[in-house]
Amino acid sequence: MKTKIFNSVMALVFLSIATISIFSFKDVSLGAQQLKMVYPTQHNTIQVDGLSIFYREAGNPENPTIVLLHGYPTSSYMFRNLITDLSVQYHVLAPDYPGFGRSEQPPMAEFDYTFKHITHTVEGFIKLKKLEKYSFYLMDYGAPIGFRIAQKYPERITSLIIQNGNAYEEGLEDFWIPFKQYWKNKSTEAAHQLEKFHSPEGLKWQYTHGVNDPSLISPDNWEIDMRHLERPENRDIQLTLFYDYQTNLERYPEWQAYFRNYQPKTLIIWGKNDEIFPESGARAYKKDLKNLEFHLYDTGHFALETYGKEMSNTILKFLSKINNQ
Repeated sequence: MKTKIFNSVMALVFLSIATISIFSFKDVSLGAQQLKMVYPTQHNTIQVDGLSIFYREAGNPENPTIVLLHGYPTSSYMFRNLITDLSVQYHVLAPDYPGFGRSEQPPMAEFDYTFKHITHTVEGFIKLKKLEKYSFYLMDYGAPIGFRIAQKYPERITSLIIQNGNAYEEGLEDFWIPFKQYWKNKSTEAAHQLEKFHSPEGLKWQYTHGVNDPSLISPDNWEIDMRHLERPENRDIQLTLFYDYQTNLERYPEWQAYFRNYQPKTLIIWGKNDEIFPESGARAYKKDLKNLEFHLYDTGHFALETYGKEMSNTILKFLSKINNQ
């Protein structure tokens, strides 16, 4: 009797082990398949008009391309996780602008730090990468840079993904009062009001304001930003770009006409608690864009820091729909 019980127990044990092994094997196999889909991010530099431009790249170049354009005061580092998420299906490129991140910072006497000139550099980067068609992910400063290129080459734009990047007067609320004062009077006092954004506290505020749980935001973000802000002349470069930002407002009517005339397929993914570019700026796009998908997230300016997975899934679904049309 004992022998029969022992044999039965051992049979159950072996059956359990076999079952666990089968499921474990399946899990390993699934994991291997997933790993094959994810491309490692490469970190490279390229010479654009004699400048060393740093960029991140991932994904199969045979797949459709997405160009990610970052905002102030950051760099392509802000896209580090999104690049991995999108690379499973797309070829992803994210350059740093001159004077930002790991790109070269030419002296102000030798380089015109304006949105027009930085756009020229980004356009040169796209040309050197031999991109004929691409989607844009535009955030903050990336919006006026990307809109300049999209307006110039509308036939190249597969889609626009806009995240807290402005193209309407409605999106310039109280936050912009000191900037407008600086545009009217480029005085030392007016400049001093804006320099607070270059401080560690000002940088931290940009990442954590409007976020429900600031502990989710890694301090590495603003500490890395501080590295390029602390380079000689960089704070003056940033003030120069603050002053030049008014040239973007002058082009708002042109970009709005581009939206109406070409109706690019557009995804709005926006941190609705952003004080810099508030929800009103996101909703303004609805006036001109008909091929528009619209999503608001309960977070702030750097929405990817807290809603990265949700946003990458939304992007992948959006691109899948338009690519299958």
